[in-house]
Amino acid sequence: MATVGSLVERMVAVRGGDFATAYRVDLADGRRLFAKTHSSPPPGFFTTEATGLEWLRAADAVPVPRVVAVSDESPAMLLLDWIDIGGPIASTEAEFGRGLAALHDSGAPSFGREDRRTTGSRALPNDPCATWSEFYATRRLLPLARLARGSRSLAPTTVTALERLANRLDRFEDGEPPCRLHGDLWAGNRVVDVNGHSWLIDPAAHGGHREFDLAMMRLFGGFGADCFAAYEEVRPLAGGWRDRIALHQIAPLVVHAIKFGGHYVDAAATAIERY
Repeated sequence: MATVGSLVERMVAVRGGDFATAYRVDLADGRRLFAKTHSSPPPGFFTTEATGLEWLRAADAVPVPRVVAVSDESPAMLLLDWIDIGGPIASTEAEFGRGLAALHDSGAPSFGREDRRTTGSRALPNDPCATWSEFYATRRLLPLARLARGSRSLAPTTVTALERLANRLDRFEDGEPPCRLHGDLWAGNRVVDVNGHSWLIDPAAHGGHREFDLAMMRLFGGFGADCFAAYEEVRPLAGGWRDRIALHQIAPLVVHAIKFGGHYVDAAATAIERY
């Protein structure tokens, strides 16, 4: 493999998400890499992911695999350092909570992405915004309302309520500066290595409100109480944060309602109606 300066000795298919095909790649020089490929990815798919990984890695807060090579051209691929998967130990959750607080504290130049690249399966926009309320309204809730209306994933009354909420988000504005977010932080995008250390993978990285990552973690579970307690010790959340958890969960719930339907439709409607 000329891209990495060594021949491939072996490639073994591994789990790699619901979009790309993934492999463990053993090189002749003894290195082991993780490879993701796709025969026809959306424009900029792998380079966007690579940029997000490197941005998170630059914070030096939570381990992030190094990007070895990336290409959006044929063959489209992303090559990362291999992580030997293990399992949690007593310190895993608290260590991750402290690391996530440090990651968020490393900051972002704006809400959104300076490169304006879309992220996620619905290609949501990330054009920079000055405030969280503007970003969440115009780059998340309103685009998702249009998608939900077009696909008839949500009832018309729910879509109208979502649009109304988006236009009134400034009442929840707290003036917090943008944080460096993973952006899709469910348990499957946090892997634990053989030493019990957590790694971040598959980001939808952008500048946003730190409560968004934490709300996403609570939405699907998989993170222990020690994680949230350690985060709170390092970087306490603003008062009333519990009342805003479901507000930040609306975007991922609507995405899942559009993609999968089922109980996500009712869950999204309930969260929207609450606000």
